[in-house]
Amino acid sequence: MTKTIAFINQKGGTGKTTSTVNIGAGLTRLGQKVLLVDLDPQANLTYHVGIKAGELKAFISEVLEDRAGTEEAIVERGSLDIIPSTLALAETEARIFNVTGREYLLKGALAGLKRGYGYILIDCPPSLGTLTINALVASKEVFIPLEVEALALQGLRAIRDVVTIARERLNPGLEITGIIATKFDGRKNLSREVLGTIKKHFGPLIFKTVIRDTVRLAEAPSYGQDIFSYAPRSYGAEDYLSLCKEILQRRGGRK
Repeated sequence: MTKTIAFINQKGGTGKTTSTVNIGAGLTRLGQKVLLVDLDPQANLTYHVGIKAGELKAFISEVLEDRAGTEEAIVERGSLDIIPSTLALAETEARIFNVTGREYLLKGALAGLKRGYGYILIDCPPSLGTLTINALVASKEVFIPLEVEALALQGLRAIRDVVTIARERLNPGLEITGIIATKFDGRKNLSREVLGTIKKHFGPLIFKTVIRDTVRLAEAPSYGQDIFSYAPRSYGAEDYLSLCKEILQRRGGRK
């Protein structure tokens, strides 16, 4: 059964896109078939994996507006499949606002896929609008990447409220199932203190694996690569592979 996970945080710079890409890449290295969906008009995920505009036959905005089929929009990049985004998605969000059933457009688009994905990972925009609601309706789980810094917990109540509303009104069973601590610097007292606070607030929701702060993770998108392709011996690759193993262990999957 496909596990569909929305990656959400309306605060920028938390490592949301980085986590979506590298968890996807890590899971493929552990034998899983993965689809990434770029649901952000900024198209950072699309850029991160090195997709160029000339490669696009279709993209997520056309899929949501029923101007292209979902399969038609999938781009293969190494072992990953991606549905890319462009700036046109911002216009799509405005156009679908008054469409009846607008919250279910992404769910409907993904329902017909026949490629046998083990995981579908959705990179959401840094907002809690129509596109994010679509991701929550299409998903069963929510992961929240959380930068280990002074204002880490700011805005989390809003995320929890939106997830609760989506669960109660649109998608029973939707749950926040993972908090990912990112950009951790163990040399700093502040980082250690904030991590302790996060663990106190979230308990078993927070993954044991912490993503350490490393320049390699920041460099990889410039080369259109995930961390395993760009710097396989880096802390970033080590941490994300460990996190992927933890994700599979939580779900009884193959290591």
